[in-house]
Amino acid sequence: MAGGETVGRAGGAAHIRSFVRRQGRLSNAQQRYHEQMMTRIGVPYRATAVDLDLLFGRQAARILEIGFGMGETSAAIAAAHPETDYLGVEVHTPGVGSLCKLVAEMGLTNLRIVQHDAVEVLRDMLPPASLDGAHIFFPDPWPKTRHHKRRLLQPPFVALLVSRLRPGAYIHCATDWEDYAQQMLAVLSAESLLENTAAGFAPRPAHRQPTRFEERGLRLGHGVWDLLFRRRQDSLQAEDHRQDQLA
Repeated sequence: MAGGETVGRAGGAAHIRSFVRRQGRLSNAQQRYHEQMMTRIGVPYRATAVDLDLLFGRQAARILEIGFGMGETSAAIAAAHPETDYLGVEVHTPGVGSLCKLVAEMGLTNLRIVQHDAVEVLRDMLPPASLDGAHIFFPDPWPKTRHHKRRLLQPPFVALLVSRLRPGAYIHCATDWEDYAQQMLAVLSAESLLENTAAGFAPRPAHRQPTRFEERGLRLGHGVWDLLFRRRQDSLQAEDHRQDQLA
């Protein structure tokens, strides 16, 4: 998909995609595990709400991860918390194949994958108040000023994401670009249905294990900023009022 275009569907709001579709190099193992595992743990995109209890075969806390890269952190978190279900969303096939390989090797049963645009997955597939948390780790920073509009963390996206969170559910973001961290902090702080769990940026929560790329960056003196916000417990009435105003 060419970068920068505005896309949408009939009956749905258009949006500027925060990614460029690029195949990248797909290893033989990634291709093999993608073919084998996506028939088992893949969730095809469709413009209708998913029954998450049916999808995972149980009732449990549900965490969404947007843009899981090569999947190392996703697999480690899912392995450490077998009592929780995880839904990963990623568009790039090498990363999806890599996570499929980890799921198979680690025998994970609490992780599913949607290979599709996260905005459309949120909008069309996830019911309101169905999530207990969302992870957005190191999204594309789009560093050039003219590309900032393509950054994922924008007010309309945050409002959509919050509508899919239960009261008390959390959003955990992390980035190694300071100006993007400041934008994230401003956008999340401006969302009236959220509250910051820290006075500004948060210490890295234990569930986000640092990646090899991150550890290398820290050794080189690069910063990493975590943000941890929660949906207000009293936010359902406020959201109903917001929807009435938009109607």
